[in-house]
Amino acid sequence: MEIINYIVGLGSSVMMPIVITLIGLIMGAKPGKAIRAGLTVGVGFIGLNLVIGMLGGNLGPAVQQMVTNYGLSLTVIDVGWPAAAAIAFASQVGALVIPIALAVNFVMIITKTTQTVNIDVWNFWHYAFTGALVSFATDNLVFGLIAAAIQAAITLILADWTAKGVEEYCGLPGVSIPHGLSVAFVPVALVINKILDYIPGINKINMDAVAVQKKFGIFGEPILVGTVLGALIGALAGYDLKGVLNLGITMGAALVLIPKMAGLLMEGLIPISDAASEFVEKRFKSNAKIYIGLDAAVGIGHPTTLAVSLILVPLSVLIAAILPGNQFLPFADLAVLPFLFVLVVPITKGDLFRTLVVGIFIVVTGLWIATGIAPLLTEAAIAANFTMPVGATLISSIADGASPLSWAFVQLMNFKWVGLAVLAAITLGMAFINFKRIAKQAKGE
Repeated sequence: MEIINYIVGLGSSVMMPIVITLIGLIMGAKPGKAIRAGLTVGVGFIGLNLVIGMLGGNLGPAVQQMVTNYGLSLTVIDVGWPAAAAIAFASQVGALVIPIALAVNFVMIITKTTQTVNIDVWNFWHYAFTGALVSFATDNLVFGLIAAAIQAAITLILADWTAKGVEEYCGLPGVSIPHGLSVAFVPVALVINKILDYIPGINKINMDAVAVQKKFGIFGEPILVGTVLGALIGALAGYDLKGVLNLGITMGAALVLIPKMAGLLMEGLIPISDAASEFVEKRFKSNAKIYIGLDAAVGIGHPTTLAVSLILVPLSVLIAAILPGNQFLPFADLAVLPFLFVLVVPITKGDLFRTLVVGIFIVVTGLWIATGIAPLLTEAAIAANFTMPVGATLISSIADGASPLSWAFVQLMNFKWVGLAVLAAITLGMAFINFKRIAKQAKGE
């Protein structure tokens, strides 16, 4: 466990280059190419983390000022994803989640119920988060461990089902995104997108981000969209002219830099993806295409993802203030909003309007979920010796406190063996459907 905790403690920026290099060597890539690929991926992750950190560092104070200006008094504090991840890994489930998730992935690859090889070990904390909540809700560690394993399986299947869209709309060939938070909104997006298809007038609206950019020229480009939205947030926060302009330029820079850092990541992944395809082709001739499973950060550069996320920053705070039954104040995790929409965009085919509609629904339901899950998450945090914010009695987060998948697991597992049976049946059904799909793909049907 000390070895596992040490590896996790390295963080994704260090761990991913090591894992990528090792996988490249295992798959038969030349040492020089494997090392270069691993280091390039590491640089890309550091770049993405720097930009996301810049987003959080600038958006956070602006949102806090908005809260002060409008006198919002919401009692559940948003502690952010780093705190949620720390709580998850510090739990009893977190101590065992890495070998469990790796075992699940191995079994599913062998049984041809997934095409995804998930190397994003750091983000196994999403499974640990759900498992920890289930463990506390049921007062049973075994239930928590099983819940984590089931979520790992469902995540791999949903990553498979969205992989083609990720390739097409995120420009990531050979990559899938088995990210515990991002996949949680895939079912939501599928349902809402289908409903919009049946609403007269609404189903005719088409706001493709690339087309909008071409139509409006400079006024549709990410740099100007980000600058205008950033300045608007600054104005709502009551900043002076200097502060408004600084926030505007910073947000404009973020919308330009995030896609470039994602491109750098892809540069490092291409040789590994090619080597993995050759490896699988030689040894698993009956298998369909294999995807490399990566952090959702690689897909947040799509213009629609970034534009909708920035629009929803001030809107989320406004909705939180007026939504009946909500006690959660989104704050620390607002910079991770793009991660919620990475797998929504392939479903809406990059449509700005549809993604925004799905996004508003996600924010509304997410606020209720984060409020409802706060007592359980607070209990888990105290047990993990998490230092509570001064004056806070209840904590939650957008990641993964607002996740419908984590919420559903907790609700079902309250029925213990009955809930477990339902989850197992759903997972086995999804696995069987995926098995049939993979078999057809392998035959070229």
